[in-house]
Amino acid sequence: MTDTVTRAPIDLAGKRLLITGPTGQVALPVVAAYAKTAEVFALARFKREEDAAQIRGLGAVPIKADLGDAASLRQVPADIDYVLNFAVAKSGTWAVDLRANAEGIGDLMMQLPRARAVVHFSSGAVYAYGGHAPRREDSALGDNHRSLFPTYSISKIAAETVVRFCARRLGVPATIARLSVPYGTNGGWPFYHLLMMRQGIPIIVHPERPNLYNLLHEDDYLEKIPRLLAAASVDATTVNFGGSEPTSIEEWCGYLQELTGLVPKFQEDPETFGSLCLDTERMNRLIGPTRVDWRDGILRMVRHLAPDALKPAYRG
Repeated sequence: MTDTVTRAPIDLAGKRLLITGPTGQVALPVVAAYAKTAEVFALARFKREEDAAQIRGLGAVPIKADLGDAASLRQVPADIDYVLNFAVAKSGTWAVDLRANAEGIGDLMMQLPRARAVVHFSSGAVYAYGGHAPRREDSALGDNHRSLFPTYSISKIAAETVVRFCARRLGVPATIARLSVPYGTNGGWPFYHLLMMRQGIPIIVHPERPNLYNLLHEDDYLEKIPRLLAAASVDATTVNFGGSEPTSIEEWCGYLQELTGLVPKFQEDPETFGSLCLDTERMNRLIGPTRVDWRDGILRMVRHLAPDALKPAYRG
């Protein structure tokens, strides 16, 4: 793997930025933040008018299109500077999900051959299960999430392949960022666990504990995305994208217990996916280490989304 160094972030002020999957938990804060200075176009199916209205309210331009329908992508402006692809289809139907996730990003890149850079947000779910060993970018790939999302891992792997092909053939620089667990004031997996704790629902974990991940706070990914754009190359730079400090489901649920007094109930299941700890060495070199401590991030998340669940000492 080629050595890399941290590069200056791309200045997005005044640039034309296309964001796909803009109404999702991860991408919505990106639209809100970047629309303040960039000209943001937000591509989604927008089945509900209130979703499009929300995007307009953030200062972005909604584009009603579908990555599963190549013809609908023709309405995307040709002079887009940068693309952030957060869109994902998880219907569970192979033909639909491979079409939208893999062919869809290819159709979009073919539509924008003059883009300056593309960041494709993939997932740590592309890695084969390997116990507690942190996965490097050159670790074995596999059908990791099949127990919960049968098409997810394979369609993510397929999409990465299409991005690499299009970047090389079109000469469009790309970065493939393999996300771990994004979270923040817009929610995320730790918040779902809090909701389960409030309702007494068991939290399913793999018996090979602890179940390690790399929580990535929205403040960190908002700061790092311009650096991911700067790192793009026609060979498609591939990098893990998670918090520099790993933690586990058991540990963050234990911290939620400390904050709220709610007790997590764990239920072991060998069929569920287990640890997906990412090796962040290359990320730290390429775009710099993350800054938000996961405890601070979780506390802020709960204060924003469920302040009534906190013990008085933590309400701020």
